[in-house]
Amino acid sequence: MGQGVVIIVKGAGDLASGVIARLHRAGFPVVATEIDQPTTVRRTVAFSEAVYAGEVTVEDVRARRLRDSDEVPQAWNDGVVPVLIDPLWTIVQILRPAVVVDAIMAKRNLGTRLSDAAVVIGLGPGFTAGVDVHAVVETNRGHDLGRVLWQGSAEADTGVPGLIEGHSVQRILRAPVAGVLREGKAIGDHVEAGDVVCSVEGVSVRAGIRGILRGLLHPGLPVYPGMKIGDIDPRATRTHCFTISDKSLAIGGGVLEAVLYGLQQKRSVHSAAT
Repeated sequence: MGQGVVIIVKGAGDLASGVIARLHRAGFPVVATEIDQPTTVRRTVAFSEAVYAGEVTVEDVRARRLRDSDEVPQAWNDGVVPVLIDPLWTIVQILRPAVVVDAIMAKRNLGTRLSDAAVVIGLGPGFTAGVDVHAVVETNRGHDLGRVLWQGSAEADTGVPGLIEGHSVQRILRAPVAGVLREGKAIGDHVEAGDVVCSVEGVSVRAGIRGILRGLLHPGLPVYPGMKIGDIDPRATRTHCFTISDKSLAIGGGVLEAVLYGLQQKRSVHSAAT
């Protein structure tokens, strides 16, 4: 279905990975870009982890870190999603994709433009459909999660983590001081309130609630005070730590809809003009 329609996804964190997986499964050649030290918390379900590991598999989709864009065709032939370290997004100018998806989740536009591709899609707040992107996909939990907006913007970022079984800010782990993160517990481990999960410069980071450690930054990363470094899921279902979330899949479905509809509209306009 998607053969020949190249899609570049900026970012390969957990939400972006739901998008990448759905596009890949639908047959689209996808390239993901990342920074040289990704700060993905839910890294067991993120293709950004390929930057550290070289190659990772999330569910049934493999991703591989490449050295440069010349290796992209071979990765596609191998059935692998290419991941390129490309903080300046130079690959957009090299590959000239039909679709660009900004999935960085920075809550603001860091440089994506309507002219980047025939169809340009932004995830969440920070984008306005018809101004800097063609479509925006809602990322906030609730009735409109995954909805495609062809006019206007997504809901504003509240800065408050969504509720899971009555827990919001209590389930988030934050760095107590500046320094290097040292792992203690592993993603997928059960924790009790008060357990030491990890440390920063010898200062312990303790669980605020009982549950399962669903996410933790890559060990060895420098962090700053108050930075989100992990999260605990009170539902305590271990498989959730290693499978793409419902939220990511909903957003991925919205992106897939936007891609198909957007390309169809472009073809209709082109046919009418000729």
